[in-house]
Amino acid sequence: MADTSPAASLTTNRSTLPTTTTFTDYISSKWADVDELLPAPREQSVWAAERRARISALSEGERLVIPAGDLATRSNDTEYPYRAHSAFAYLTGWGGDTVPGSVLVLEPVDSGHRATLYFRETARRGTSEFYADPAIGEFWQGPRPSLIHVAADLALATASLADLPGALESGSAPTRHLDDDNGELARDLSELRLIKDGFEIAQLREAVAATMSGFDDVIADLPNIIAHSRGERIVEGTFNRRARADGNTVGYDTIAASGAHACILHWTRNDGAVTPGELILIDAGVELDSYYTADITRTLPVSGTFTPLQREIYEAVREAADAAFTIVKPGITFRDVHTEAMKVIAAKTAEWGLLPVCAAESLADGQYHRRYMVHGTSHHLGLDVHDCAQARREFYHDGIVREGMIFTIEPGLYFQADDLTVPAEFRGIGVRIEDDILVTASGAENLSIGIPRTADDVEAWLRGRA
Repeated sequence: MADTSPAASLTTNRSTLPTTTTFTDYISSKWADVDELLPAPREQSVWAAERRARISALSEGERLVIPAGDLATRSNDTEYPYRAHSAFAYLTGWGGDTVPGSVLVLEPVDSGHRATLYFRETARRGTSEFYADPAIGEFWQGPRPSLIHVAADLALATASLADLPGALESGSAPTRHLDDDNGELARDLSELRLIKDGFEIAQLREAVAATMSGFDDVIADLPNIIAHSRGERIVEGTFNRRARADGNTVGYDTIAASGAHACILHWTRNDGAVTPGELILIDAGVELDSYYTADITRTLPVSGTFTPLQREIYEAVREAADAAFTIVKPGITFRDVHTEAMKVIAAKTAEWGLLPVCAAESLADGQYHRRYMVHGTSHHLGLDVHDCAQARREFYHDGIVREGMIFTIEPGLYFQADDLTVPAEFRGIGVRIEDDILVTASGAENLSIGIPRTADDVEAWLRGRA
């Protein structure tokens, strides 16, 4: 039986797959029966059910359709590593083991909504898909779980993906689709995700711990990093190895920015040398199998010791981060965190004679100090590195900080190599310190406080683990 799948059409000219009836009969026979042991529900299944109940309460009488998403083509017949949509993971508890193409449907009923997870279940040994389809065939991609296995694993009703069209055609309830309802469903889910539940907080703690191990690995590998002409790539590879070993992958492309590259905020080319005497800014985070990711930045002196000017700039950034952290508690406005950090950035750049006005004037009007830090100080963190991005401004930037929120604090100072407003000795120095912050009932906890962050502690870290 010939394979007519879209993936197969890309490889027809090099396919050698047997198509005879004899082969089809032979490959379909003599497979051992598999006794399927059903798992107990995974820990996050209870939390996912509570999340579904919350979105159900906001969507009375409406059918909700939340797709996991399909594989994305990287080039010709190769795909990017698969990652399900964060909203889907949030509502199902499925993460790195999600079957591509799955869809969660919340069907309205008298008592709220009935949840059903539709996915392409395991292929029977008598089907050509089993061996002939390189996109989804189990000979090529590995086995998929059965409907009853996933139902037990996620404590969620399941059905074949083949049944989805009929299910969506039945009934008369208005449908809200994650991808086509003017963003309202994505917005509502983003706003629900602003407050982390107990499972999410525990996962983010674990992601931070794995990320600290990744930074330790990089420091231990510094001799190899310095020796290579593209040492930034070695930093990236060393950290990514830890992310794959202790989690699903990295939560975002690692930034390994040495020297003047540290002044490029999203430097991910990572093709430069790592040179003693310079600083290297490393912005990296491990994403767990559940998809929850850390987001940490540390700026390290490659030689192990800050120069006096590097130390002064570094400690100014740390002072800004500490000032922002000090005010975090329930009841403040989220934007106040940024405002507090900017007070220090303005004061320091004015003190160094870099501004044409005093700090107070810069803060009030000209924002001259923002030349050296154009980005914001904080963003929410969770399933996405920039979590809850579809939330409305009144819930995010202008929103009230509440217990259970987790966000970054990440001020920086960046003096571009060609910036004539600063003395020559400042040019090419970039520093950022980023931590992950949990809002508690009475204040805040720095989840990443265990990763050295003062200048003295960073130097001791380098001495002790290199």
